[in-house]
Amino acid sequence: MPAKKTTTKRKSEAIVEDEKDLKKVKVFHRSHGKEAGQVLVLGQGDVGQLGQGEDVMQRKKPSLVSLPEKIVQVIAGGMHTVCLSETGHVYTFGCNDEGALGRDTTEEGSEMVPGKVTLENVVQVSAGDSHTAALTDDGTVYIWGAFRDNNGVIGLLEPMKTSNIPVKVPVMEPVVKIASGNDHLVLLTLEGNLYSLGTGEQGQLGRVPELFSNRGGRKGLDRLLVPQIVTVKGKVHFIDAFCGAYFTFAVSKEGYIYGFGLTNYHQLGTKGTKTCFFPVRLACFKNSTTSWVEFSGGQHHTICLDAEGQVYSLGRAEYGRLGLGQGAEEKSEPTPVMGIEPASRVTCGASVSYAVTREGSVYAWGMGTNLQLGTGEEDDEWSPVKMTGKQLENRAVLMASSGGQHTVLLVKDNQES
Repeated sequence: MPAKKTTTKRKSEAIVEDEKDLKKVKVFHRSHGKEAGQVLVLGQGDVGQLGQGEDVMQRKKPSLVSLPEKIVQVIAGGMHTVCLSETGHVYTFGCNDEGALGRDTTEEGSEMVPGKVTLENVVQVSAGDSHTAALTDDGTVYIWGAFRDNNGVIGLLEPMKTSNIPVKVPVMEPVVKIASGNDHLVLLTLEGNLYSLGTGEQGQLGRVPELFSNRGGRKGLDRLLVPQIVTVKGKVHFIDAFCGAYFTFAVSKEGYIYGFGLTNYHQLGTKGTKTCFFPVRLACFKNSTTSWVEFSGGQHHTICLDAEGQVYSLGRAEYGRLGLGQGAEEKSEPTPVMGIEPASRVTCGASVSYAVTREGSVYAWGMGTNLQLGTGEEDDEWSPVKMTGKQLENRAVLMASSGGQHTVLLVKDNQES
């Protein structure tokens, strides 16, 4: 090892050297999309989130989106859609009021069809109500749009300052996974640390006390918008992280599940309903026979998946979002959802839920008002229903994602499987 130089470096020089070190890392996480396919959309699209132009306001059944490349990941934000191509490019469409598309949409109607964001080498994307984030292959995170709280926009990385183009998130460790809630972002690093930024009103950042949760209190918005580590008593190495609308789950190397944020309907699996402003180790998920592989949260409910492919739900039951049958009531611990073959992925919208099976089918349940379930009707579904449609024939579903009023699917032709 060479001897340390004794000359004093300016801070900016040190950062440049650290950034060079970051670029030597090629990050990888099992959540990064591998299989490429085509994009289908359904639901309401009055602000262009279906990506099919100004004449298409809704789709009752899955409908194909025209994109110039094959896609490996699809994400539905609140009212916008993000697609990641197999070559590492990002395409967006939908509401751009606060810059969530990350590109110029001054040309009339341009927000309603897919357009490319000026980023390369992206390996994962995430999105919330008014923001989008992207992770590149060297562990760098970019973000654009805005975070909002109950009183309106709070900014993005700086107080009250939003961005309609990608800006770099200042984290001095390589990041391997990102996850977005409605208005917060969590970053999982190569070292097993968890950083958070965004709105903290519901405890979703896991590091801001209730006293400072409203716009950072006397410490100001920097307290919320500058990414900082979420700390847990005793050193915990995290290997995965997931977000609900207003809450966060994190998985430790030892297999423990931690949660923080809103749990007013027991969506975190806590015994009580008091907001968790700091990480809590969740006893209801520690089962010697169950290894948890995925979590997804809606507004007030959670869907989770174990290594055997069994789907579970907990939290608020209204509109059938738990998938536990007509008249099911609120659950404070993971409860098996029946009637689905072994699943490979789960995802939630605000009041809807989905499971993608290992065989390539997708099941949907919950609120039917926005046509997000693919039944063609607006009725709520209290138990899982297999999605059908012409565009799903002879295709396998790879993943699903659901926003406020629309749902997006990634599919591939069966002969490619």
